[in-house]
Amino acid sequence: MKYCILVCDGAADWKIKALGNKTIFEVADTPNMDWLAQNGKMGLLQTVPDSMPPGSECANMTIMGYNPETDLTGRGPLEALSSGVKMNETELAYRCNLITIQDGLIKDYSSGHITTDEARPLIKLIDEEFGRDGVHFFPGVQYRHILKLSGEEFSENISLTPPHDELDKPYKDFLVKAKDLDDEKAKYTANYMNELIEKSRQILLDHPINKQRNERGENLATNVWFWSGGRKPNIKTFRDKYGLTGAVISAVDLIFGIGIAAGLKPIHVEGATGLPNTNYKGKADAGIDALKERDFLYLHVEATDEMGHAGDYKKKISALEDFDSKVVKRFIQAEDMFNNELVICVLPDHPTPCEIRTHSREPVPFVIYKPGKSNKRFSLLNRGFSEESGRKGEFKVVRTGKSFMSFVLGSNMDENIDANSYKK
Repeated sequence: MKYCILVCDGAADWKIKALGNKTIFEVADTPNMDWLAQNGKMGLLQTVPDSMPPGSECANMTIMGYNPETDLTGRGPLEALSSGVKMNETELAYRCNLITIQDGLIKDYSSGHITTDEARPLIKLIDEEFGRDGVHFFPGVQYRHILKLSGEEFSENISLTPPHDELDKPYKDFLVKAKDLDDEKAKYTANYMNELIEKSRQILLDHPINKQRNERGENLATNVWFWSGGRKPNIKTFRDKYGLTGAVISAVDLIFGIGIAAGLKPIHVEGATGLPNTNYKGKADAGIDALKERDFLYLHVEATDEMGHAGDYKKKISALEDFDSKVVKRFIQAEDMFNNELVICVLPDHPTPCEIRTHSREPVPFVIYKPGKSNKRFSLLNRGFSEESGRKGEFKVVRTGKSFMSFVLGSNMDENIDANSYKK
């Protein structure tokens, strides 16, 4: 068998008044996901444990069958792995956003979705100004970059806040804080990182790239911002865990980092942007080619999440429809190519409700379609892919990544579901 998991990041949503109190899934025209819903089996997956914040790092590790409560060290180290940043066992890595602070408020977590070509010179300049032994900045993709710190000089016992969680709020309320005020090393680390945030402002504003963005009326990259740090990840590879070879396709360093940590081959597709203008077709084609040589594919599309963060439900609907017609359809059509032995699973990693413009922690709908095991009972009904269909689905609410992957990879769709894996 071959297996593919297709992830529409953040596509799940709350009911939207302007859409007649329906969700994005309920309104979007997604005939291919609906076909899978009618011919496969559905459920809800709790991708975020109750003890953790609803981040993509946590949710995607769950989907891959890992336990983020024990396996996740932080988003920064995973993105460092994807970017080729070498880390020893004591070093710390943090996500470093380029953000827009205006009138003392966090106005934009992405500096207007600054391009990679614009962002790289800015991060290079920051490294030239502030980099030293034990402190280094590394460029990533678009607004997403890496700060690496010496674990001997700096502490990981600090609290940091994702900027997309606090839009239009005073940035000073969310600066780095020591978790223990009696921990001198932690206080030193928090003060040092906050100084970097403050001092980066004038250096960035003086750069010609920001002056050009200002002339075009675009949001400026005014400050660096740090969050989700930790030490080098050390998890079982996908092959050791499941006995399968695999590949990962995305436009996001985080997803590549998880995949690389899991031993999956990273496949970079030209034109993959993480936005609605991404190369959907190129991703699907590359994924199908990868499955000709490997057993498992994890294909991730970021565009729906970004539109949720923007609070733009119209563009979120459009991005989801593109995902359905340009990605999901291609894999359904590819069944014959794989002798009807291709298992297709589709789901978001977490909700990104347009109302709050950040992640929430509700379980997400998923469908698993296995050739030759059509869900006869539901294929006679007009069941579409949605949060409500997932809630009423055969799997109920699956609580762990381990259980979820056992259903994706299991040979018998009709086997008894472990009573501990869901709650009625």
